[in-house]
Amino acid sequence: MDTDSDGALQRNQRTPRHVAIIMDGNGRWARQRGLPRTAGHREGVKSVRAVVEESIRRGVEILTLFAFSSENWRRPRSEVNVLMELFMSALRSETRRLHDNQVRLRVIGERSALPGKLQRRIAEAEALTAANTRLHLQVAANYGGRWDIVQATRRLAAEVQAGRLDPSQIDEYCLARHLSFPDLPEPDLFIRTGGEKRLSNFVLWQAAYAELYFTDVLWPDFDAAAYNQALEDYARRQRRFGYTGEQIESGLWSLPDVCVG
Repeated sequence: MDTDSDGALQRNQRTPRHVAIIMDGNGRWARQRGLPRTAGHREGVKSVRAVVEESIRRGVEILTLFAFSSENWRRPRSEVNVLMELFMSALRSETRRLHDNQVRLRVIGERSALPGKLQRRIAEAEALTAANTRLHLQVAANYGGRWDIVQATRRLAAEVQAGRLDPSQIDEYCLARHLSFPDLPEPDLFIRTGGEKRLSNFVLWQAAYAELYFTDVLWPDFDAAAYNQALEDYARRQRRFGYTGEQIESGLWSLPDVCVG
């Protein structure tokens, strides 16, 4: 793998362009240490920083982190409040660092339910980092994969109702254009920490062909070394997309064009 002039490793063909991560295990990490669950969430911010930095070093182009699901509102109010406060403080402390490292921040999900002050802080951080190109960091907040598909179908229905779209024109690529990040490639590698082995309603449509990687490491312990283990595991896999292994090895294959915009 080559190194660029800034010391960052350039991405090779075995490095995923897009990594999506469910950051699970904060509560159990805290419980094992006799601490409140919120202590695990606070400690987990350090792992976010480590994974962002390692993504830059390894040449990952897009990193999507599941910070707060649409189901997490069911948690105790005190924990939800701390998560919102932690999101605010992380934006305050990390946005300048992200900008200085040429990281673009985007928050995906239904923002209207988030506190107004947090919404404003998100908009400010996105505006500041909008032109950065080294790493695209997406944070999913009040996000759910099913919500994403539903809101896409509502947009399509509105276009049909307005006469701008014929129902016969709707296919999977048309629907994909209306999901949360149609301008970016779909995740190549889907990581879940904390030992659970389920998707938990995260980027359900977009992860259709992602390579899945589950680890028992709790999120606050998921450092650069643990992340690199996932990347190296990915590098050993052969992705087929419906083709045979022989077709992939011969190079006589291609992905269908995906309409974006």
